[in-house]
Amino acid sequence: MSLQLITFIILAIIGLASAIMLVIQKNPVYSALLLIMHFFALAGFYLLLNAQFLAVLQILVYAGAIMVLFVFVIMLLNLQNEEALKDPFNLRKIIATILGVVLFLQFGVFFFIKAKNDLDIIPSKNSVEAGSIKNIGELLFSTYLVPFEITSFVLLVGIIAAIVLAKRKFE
Repeated sequence: MSLQLITFIILAIIGLASAIMLVIQKNPVYSALLLIMHFFALAGFYLLLNAQFLAVLQILVYAGAIMVLFVFVIMLLNLQNEEALKDPFNLRKIIATILGVVLFLQFGVFFFIKAKNDLDIIPSKNSVEAGSIKNIGELLFSTYLVPFEITSFVLLVGIIAAIVLAKRKFE
């Protein structure tokens, strides 16, 4: 068993455990912290694929900026009606449980199909080049320029909408 495979298994266990705990956690702040742990596991997967730039972006953007924003929003929401969240039997929980079971069945089927085959995790030869800053920049500003600009515009609209909604709430 190679060190890379052991690292992959450890990161997978951390990622799965943090995702499961994130879903079943009742405290939203703890859920946000578990999501940060999950983002770190994803960054580890990027490092295994030799995409160092994406790993750094994963940590800086998602684990750093966005999750700090989530934690502030959770703290600012100040949930007043927490009793409604404790309802033991509602339709959303049933649907979430069914979807969770289906997801785990899919993982199980995938695992057993993959276990029959050889479980070699070898990054492709192009993965080192694909994760580099130069290639990402070239792809973003040549092949994916239109989706990149559309995404920028959608994010700008989201920021403006959030400002307008926040301004109405405080006036």
